[in-house]
Amino acid sequence: MVETYTSCSCPAVSNLKLHHVLSEITGVSGLKILDAILVGERDPITLASLCNWRIRSPREVVAKSMEGDYREKHLFALRQSLVGYRFYTSLIAEVDVELEAKTRELPRALGGPEEMPPRTDQWVYQRAGNEPEFDLRREMFRIAGVDLTDVHGISALTAYTILTEAGPDVSRFRNASAFASWLGLCPEKQVSGGKVLYSRSRKVKNRAAIALRLGAHCLYRAKHYLGEFHRRMKWRLGGPEAVTATAHKLARIVYHIISTKEPYSEDVLVRRDHLASQRAEIRLRKQAANLGYRLTPIPETSM
Repeated sequence: MVETYTSCSCPAVSNLKLHHVLSEITGVSGLKILDAILVGERDPITLASLCNWRIRSPREVVAKSMEGDYREKHLFALRQSLVGYRFYTSLIAEVDVELEAKTRELPRALGGPEEMPPRTDQWVYQRAGNEPEFDLRREMFRIAGVDLTDVHGISALTAYTILTEAGPDVSRFRNASAFASWLGLCPEKQVSGGKVLYSRSRKVKNRAAIALRLGAHCLYRAKHYLGEFHRRMKWRLGGPEAVTATAHKLARIVYHIISTKEPYSEDVLVRRDHLASQRAEIRLRKQAANLGYRLTPIPETSM
């Protein structure tokens, strides 16, 4: 709420441009400056000196942004906004404490390792800004027996949503296709008189499916297998269909690693695609032979 007041056309304190020099006005530096303003500090240089050392903006620029008209009505609005922000922040902290207590009551996965193994992904896991204060990723590993965040596009919150919706035991689903169908990520054909009227995924209200779609949407520019798959599907099917197809792929991956407790590895997916290409080539060669033709590969130098 503080940021709303300070970034609109009529800011909480007239002419202050603090949101131009601080990327997050509710961070450590921003809250220190706002508290100092409310207790009566008006010197721009003193206010700029309250910035943390990690703030990259020059202190002269920060001081320049603190020159404004500190009218009483705007200070009152700022004080009300800051109190409201801290009130809701305290409520969120209470929710995190309750969530941690309820999460710890869930049993550990049977046969799962005691300690979390190193990530199979080469990149360090980046916590999302809206994740709880406790180590949610470690708790999800304890419950599932495998680190779901190794899969690209799945954060700790996405893993939490999947486990709370489907549970850590996916044996009630016949296979990965049944799991994806339960999530509403499979195309459903409507046939009448032997003619396909349409083929699209069912509309289901499932939080896990929504989380997987959001994760798939973030993979468009990723430089790995799932990112390439998303871009390939978008070229073939279009944007919305590509998100559904990628979410379907994520659902099948999640089902496999939860049911087998095997860490995620892209090598398996690449190998399966290679085998599918080989089968397609064999099928095309047979079709060409039946028609009296013979396929000849194009030399790599001319491609």
